[in-house]
Amino acid sequence: MKLEPTPEQLKSLYQRSVRVTALLLPINLVRLDSRTNRIVMLIGDTIQIEILPNKEVLIE
Repeated sequence: MKLEPTPEQLKSLYQRSVRVTALLLPINLVRLDSRTNRIVMLIGDTIQIEILPNKEVLIE
């Protein structure tokens, strides 16, 4: 079974990417976690964003 992000996740990923790059912060990693089906973004040295399949976003 091929794991793919949901359309909601892709839309949220695009929106977050635009916001982050507008602040001139580097996006160091974007990955779809196959265990949780969440997109994980590592921004700069300290910010982690998780995008859930339902488009909800968790920021640490």
